[in-house]
Amino acid sequence: MQQLPLGFAPDRRIFTVSELTTQVRELLEDRFADVWVGGEISNTRAAPSGHYYFTLKDRDAQLRCVCFRQNALYLKLKPQDGLAALVRGRVSVYEVRGEYQLYVEYLEPQGYGALQLAFEQLKRKLAAEGLFDEERKRPLPEFPRRIGIVTSPRGAVISDMLRILERRFEGLQILVYPVLVQGDGAADDICKALRHFSDTRCVDVVIVGRGGGSLEDLWAFNEESVARAIAECPIPVISAVGHQADFTIADFVADLRAPTPSAAAELVIRQKSEFVEMISGVERRLVQAVRYRLAITGRRLLETSVDRATASLRRRLGALWQRVDEREFQLRQAVVRRLRTAEARYRDARQSLVVLDLRVRLAQTRAQLEGRRERLMPLMAWRLEASRSKLESLDRQMRQLSPLAILERGYAIVEASDGAIIRSSEQTAPGDSLGVRLHQGRLRVRVEDRRFD
Repeated sequence: MQQLPLGFAPDRRIFTVSELTTQVRELLEDRFADVWVGGEISNTRAAPSGHYYFTLKDRDAQLRCVCFRQNALYLKLKPQDGLAALVRGRVSVYEVRGEYQLYVEYLEPQGYGALQLAFEQLKRKLAAEGLFDEERKRPLPEFPRRIGIVTSPRGAVISDMLRILERRFEGLQILVYPVLVQGDGAADDICKALRHFSDTRCVDVVIVGRGGGSLEDLWAFNEESVARAIAECPIPVISAVGHQADFTIADFVADLRAPTPSAAAELVIRQKSEFVEMISGVERRLVQAVRYRLAITGRRLLETSVDRATASLRRRLGALWQRVDEREFQLRQAVVRRLRTAEARYRDARQSLVVLDLRVRLAQTRAQLEGRRERLMPLMAWRLEASRSKLESLDRQMRQLSPLAILERGYAIVEASDGAIIRSSEQTAPGDSLGVRLHQGRLRVRVEDRRFD
């Protein structure tokens, strides 16, 4: 075997760490410029700058991820530990530590929860029975004289609906059936209200609704009993549950779905739902198309040689942002350690003062005061309980004697336009304007007919 002369070395290429890291980064960015990755989020950290740092992992591997503030602002779901998610972004290298990581631009949850699965199963079942078919849905009356509303008697929903109905059609007769709209018993209340309107036929159209909330909050409107009560109601039913993005089983069964309770109050008077839905749909598709075009155009510009300097600057700024965040995390940890050390010293100094006679005497005096306090507290509690019982008795007597208690049981006080109390139908004539005082609020009504029985 031929030996090389002493001091001789073959030609070889020697990279600096920065050169090698840069070439690796360029290879990764070219190969993985736009990828989707699924996994479980862990080790989430939210920096004061608005950036998010987390790890995406599966059973065998993990991937560091960073979502800068300009992308995090548009995430509908923020990163959180334990969340199974699909993320979209580009793969690059954080050159300071020589680590590759995913720069996240979009994030969405992965998979269905138990409630969502139950929702889909019931939806398929009722759809197979034909409860969602358009053929069985009836048009709303063109000019309804009486409108029934099934919702909670408290909150902004009923106030907004009554205000809109009064503005759009003054003098319209509105019957409100108060019900629970979430929690135990809510579904039964809604079914009773629908059966009441079905049996009495006292209204021309029924609105069933509530404000927005989570899937759990809206679950009463996903119960099969409520869906069948809506389907069996002989009166046209409008479903107005939650916000425009919320969908429930009641929406699919009802004769008309309103995006919000306020929109239902507008649609029940005059048909314009098709126009509103068309404009909203075109707007959404147009916004999505424009955003898609802007994203594609921006990405193409970044890939051109003219904008490579801009892309490099953005990468450098991203690395600097990440370094600043890391320094801030380290500083916070150092401050916490210093505070814990000072607290330990304070506890030691405080313990050393226990041996002083003054502290012992104070402790003895405090024990004496505590003993007297323990003897005094039962006496004070007895006196307070006696006073509370007497006050409750007086309160019950006052409620029984109050005329408002009579109104609370469903009675009302009818007044003439001059304020006189109406005790007999003979005091009125058709066309008279009367005031009606209820337990909550007042009404202005007009006499159409009178009877003397």
